[in-house]
Amino acid sequence: MKVFRAAITLSLALLLALPLAAQKAAQQKERLVFTPQWTAQAQFAGYYAALEKGFYAQEGLDVVIEHPNASRSAIDRVRRNQSHITTLPVTQAIEALDHGVKLVNILQTSMNSSLMIVSRRGANPLSQKGATVSCFRAGYSQLAKCMAQDKNLQYQWIESAGMLNLFIPGAVDASLAMSYNEYLQFLQTGIIDRNPNIVFRFRDNGYNIQEDGLYMTREEYEKNPERARKFARASMKGWEWVAEHPDEAMEIVMKHVRRNHIATNPIIQRLMLEEILDLMEDYETGLREYELREDMFNQAVLFLMRGGIIKNQHTIKELRP
Repeated sequence: MKVFRAAITLSLALLLALPLAAQKAAQQKERLVFTPQWTAQAQFAGYYAALEKGFYAQEGLDVVIEHPNASRSAIDRVRRNQSHITTLPVTQAIEALDHGVKLVNILQTSMNSSLMIVSRRGANPLSQKGATVSCFRAGYSQLAKCMAQDKNLQYQWIESAGMLNLFIPGAVDASLAMSYNEYLQFLQTGIIDRNPNIVFRFRDNGYNIQEDGLYMTREEYEKNPERARKFARASMKGWEWVAEHPDEAMEIVMKHVRRNHIATNPIIQRLMLEEILDLMEDYETGLREYELREDMFNQAVLFLMRGGIIKNQHTIKELRP
């Protein structure tokens, strides 16, 4: 009987200790705030998957995903130490460097440019000299402005937070668009079709510059390089999982979309995910390389300097860990 009681006592002690052990383990995880550069959508599916499938937790990280809002952009949050990590296109990272913001690229997800100019008038965008063209307020417009200057298109740029608001009523002659986002929305409205003659694709016309990558300030990175490597490793695992499980990944994406009250639909998000995964692959090898390419970086610097967007010559070493 004494042996039995001792066994019961030991079992109870172990059961009581389990929640405490779990709590202690949770407390030991390193907290990281990650802010993607835009609202919740399939563009960030790999990070949602890494969170939901426990890949960050497996690396000992307690990751919180906080999307930006109208009053504070993702890069501003990182600069003010309100977030540890963000996503940025390469051109915006270079522009930040030129303004004295020291950044480190810890993982490159995009391999190709998704940027497009779509005509509202059924014409070749390059034939629309002097056209009014809606553009993004930040992030992806720099490369388009450099291209237009190279080709002396004399576009009149109209900054907008919502491209559809100008494109649908024909308030502009053309619009910038991402192949995984605005272009799909334009198609869904039925205003345009997949006529290749009304689209200028940057990736196919000598302006193929990588876009999204993961960035930290150098100061934050140097506090704990291993923490950055853990986040990058888990994020890459998340993207690989998404590529292998697109249906389940879509459920996770829509969960985050609903949680953030984003007006969209599963059809657009599924098309977006397919396009994002395609853009992540090198067109020659078909591989997802997850590396910032020096040739594309140097080309981006050249375009931005020629377009007057930046003043200084930068090297890829400035973004290397």
